[in-house]
Amino acid sequence: MQISQRALQTQVSPIRKLNPLALAAEKRGIAVIKLNIGQPDLPAPPAFLKEIKKIPFKNVAYAPSQGLRPAIKAWQIYLKNIGLNFSEEEIMITTAGSESLIFAMATIADPGEEILIFEPFYTNYNGFASLISVKLVPIKTKIEAGFHLPSKQEIEKKITPKTRGILICNPNNPTGTVYTKKELAILAKIAKKHHLFLINDEVYREFVFGGKKHYSLFNFKEIEKNIILCDSVSKRFNLCGARVGCLASKNKAVTENVLKFAQARLSSPTLEQLAVIPLLKNSRPYTRKLIKEYEKRRKTIETGLKNIPGITYHFPEGAFYLIIKLPIKDSEHFCRWLLEKFQYKKTTVMLAPASGFYATPGLGKNEVRIAFVYRPEILKKGLEILKIALEKYKKI
Repeated sequence: MQISQRALQTQVSPIRKLNPLALAAEKRGIAVIKLNIGQPDLPAPPAFLKEIKKIPFKNVAYAPSQGLRPAIKAWQIYLKNIGLNFSEEEIMITTAGSESLIFAMATIADPGEEILIFEPFYTNYNGFASLISVKLVPIKTKIEAGFHLPSKQEIEKKITPKTRGILICNPNNPTGTVYTKKELAILAKIAKKHHLFLINDEVYREFVFGGKKHYSLFNFKEIEKNIILCDSVSKRFNLCGARVGCLASKNKAVTENVLKFAQARLSSPTLEQLAVIPLLKNSRPYTRKLIKEYEKRRKTIETGLKNIPGITYHFPEGAFYLIIKLPIKDSEHFCRWLLEKFQYKKTTVMLAPASGFYATPGLGKNEVRIAFVYRPEILKKGLEILKIALEKYKKI
């Protein structure tokens, strides 16, 4: 029997593939500070847990494929409160942001067709593209430029007859970059000129720091039918396991065809859809507190990184990630070594090798992604240990 090339060629997650080594370290009595994954340590909102407890169902039935009407209405209210107006028919509830991205990519591109993407990018985009046999065409951004977008000319060089769209994450995972209005205007011009879709991942919308402002592609009304918005409750409400997201589009052909995929998978989780309704209807009291907490964590990261010699990084403008270039040759070997060979006072750190956040072979080989999702004292300790580990690693 033969395994498909699709399966064989799908990359193993650089975020999760070292988990067995972390488990082994913990079995040896080593504490592991897991800076590799965007799993916040903050509690779930009480409103979510309260809503779960009061759900009166005796039978948990399938939800409609588009989503439960009250939950769709709640997403509509949430989006309106941030200045984005959609009708209920233009919103599709998905099983987290991941499914919305898969649906968006599958709707605009056939197998073998292309979607442009700026690297480094969220590693699971690779997996989503493999699942539907779509090709991601990478456009390199540079750490020295804060991973901001290249020129219009550089982007247009990558467009071919097979190009169907451009995928962006703003604020960006894994770089922490927040794209400017000018950068988004360039993408809008390209999409209009070349008749391309723009898949807009805004999962980290509220996570913007240092006086920066988040702009949505939907600010450009002339291309609103080119845009597909992908969103999720996972990060802004600390509900990674709830798996509730949405896809929104002003393009009727997009929503009609996304619905076919939604019908094929039946429905998204019923209970979680209901439980997030109060949060979506009144998100700001919760997210304001959340951003204040992440400002503290970001400041801790800034202070800690300044004490580590030889590294290169661009301080994150948004989200809660950053890419760091280390003074080593092979970050995957270093990350494995941290878990297999190193400990300082019975503690080590877990990082995500950055090569898996690129599509171009060879890039990111000396880089790692860090997620600053722990309280400041844990982050401080993790960076102190990283500094000691690098000093020791360079001697072996």
